[in-house]
Amino acid sequence: MTTGTNRPGPSVRAVPDGDTRERLICPDCGFIQYDNPKIVVGSVARWRDTILLCRRAIMPRKGYWTLPAGYMELNESAMEGAAREAWEEARAKIAIDGLLAVYNIPRISQVQLIFRASLLAPDVSAGPESEEVALFRWEEVPWTDLAFPSVRWALNHWREVGEAREFVTRSNPAGENGDYQGL
Repeated sequence: MTTGTNRPGPSVRAVPDGDTRERLICPDCGFIQYDNPKIVVGSVARWRDTILLCRRAIMPRKGYWTLPAGYMELNESAMEGAAREAWEEARAKIAIDGLLAVYNIPRISQVQLIFRASLLAPDVSAGPESEEVALFRWEEVPWTDLAFPSVRWALNHWREVGEAREFVTRSNPAGENGDYQGL
């Protein structure tokens, strides 16, 4: 947005009236730009005794294994986003049966909503953001090649929950905030 003074929209850092944090504000119209966390949605999807993982074809962590997950889009529910990500990354159709975990990754301003799901069929293939996809038995999971700490957390939380119909939604393991130590 260009204003009459040739200043492009929010360009002044200040604390708006009634707020407690510095924000970018437009000096001409008063518009306040709020930078808020990104929401990631994804799933731990299983087929019988295997778990779906995707090898990333994009940065960050290209070549490492992850869950089918990504940023939520406008005008979709978290469950719709998780199902969309499973399709986009692994051409997988899933049935979501519960919210497994909510992870907070403050260093990159992310909140991750990870669902427990079942594959409707074992037919999966790499989408545009995946080099390959595969179904792994627990003992075959490539633990040393996981892309992010939250993938490890989600897999372990999925294992803890097992087949329980009701379970408490999990969160970051004690003392972990998404840094790469111990990955």
